[in-house]
Amino acid sequence: MIKIKTHNQLSLLILSYFKEMIREPGILFWGIAFPILMSLGLGIAFSKKQDIERKIAVISHSENTVNPSDSISKIMNFLNRYCVKDTVKENESQSFRMEIPDEKMGNTTLIFRQTGWNEAMVWLKRGNISVVMEENNRKISYHFDPLNPEAQLTYLRLSRLFGNENPEIITNNDHVEPLTLSGTRYIDFLVPGLIAMGVMMSCMWGLSYGIIEKRSKKLLRRMVATPMKKSYFLIGLITVRVGMNFVESGLLLLFSWIVFGITIQGNIPALILLFIAGNIAFAGIAVFISSHTSSTEVGNGFINAIVMPMMVLSGVFFSYHNFPDWSIPFIQKLPLTMLADAIRSLVIEGAGIPEVSVSFFVLMAIGIVFFGAGLKIFKWY
Repeated sequence: MIKIKTHNQLSLLILSYFKEMIREPGILFWGIAFPILMSLGLGIAFSKKQDIERKIAVISHSENTVNPSDSISKIMNFLNRYCVKDTVKENESQSFRMEIPDEKMGNTTLIFRQTGWNEAMVWLKRGNISVVMEENNRKISYHFDPLNPEAQLTYLRLSRLFGNENPEIITNNDHVEPLTLSGTRYIDFLVPGLIAMGVMMSCMWGLSYGIIEKRSKKLLRRMVATPMKKSYFLIGLITVRVGMNFVESGLLLLFSWIVFGITIQGNIPALILLFIAGNIAFAGIAVFISSHTSSTEVGNGFINAIVMPMMVLSGVFFSYHNFPDWSIPFIQKLPLTMLADAIRSLVIEGAGIPEVSVSFFVLMAIGIVFFGAGLKIFKWY
């Protein structure tokens, strides 16, 4: 009889927390709609083939030379032969336009504008152009920031154009095969990272901040007089949060499959087990950091101190291998990194249970240890 009442207590707690959650429109938007909108926006931005427009300044020395055609003849001959002269307003510099069609890599439009050094520097500082071309003694010089990827690509394009007697042959790139297969696109990399980040954010803010806020409003103090156990209170919150995370991630995967054609290539039961382990890991951390404080300001600091570094380092949006080599082993040991890497291996690499078993057990251990420690020091007020 006692066991029946105990289990009924836990089920009623779970039901009440679930009703409390679904009554908040903000929770439904930020938990379900926002990740889908983020995946849609980033997926379109990085997956859709877009036309590229690059602007180049051409330094004119015609004012300082006796025969202007000798100064920039090589550049001007090219522009007059292969480019279309744009109509310009009075007192504006001359402009040329060259369109390079490319069905595979996206069309490129090069816009050349004649100007002087002072005006070119102003354009460069404002980001209106990325490369400045100059010709002295029939030799073309290129001026650009070598740390700017756009400027590097523009320079490579220009050097091939002006180094070719027939620039039209460079548009023939039949040997180029862009990777558009499922698993090789940016959106395939992004969605597993969004799922992992969603688990972390939902647990850290939904659980941790929710407990701290209840304590600061003296709501937890009222529960001391009830026969409810601390463990049941926390398990009820975690159960509802994990169930909500399943719904959020499931809808995100469904949306990604419909819009972007993303499919789960690995073992689905392994993905479910790993997802549960990730939820347990971050739920345990959330319980631990919220077990003692009643200040929302302190709670905000604790949560941000955990969430922000992992969002930046763990490769949610871009690969963490861009960081220095000495930092990679440390980054790979972060819970969010382990979860995101394991989900990616299951979704886009076709991995199975053996490949993610280490991540599964480590995440489970993190969650159990932190939950146990948090439960021990947990206070109602």
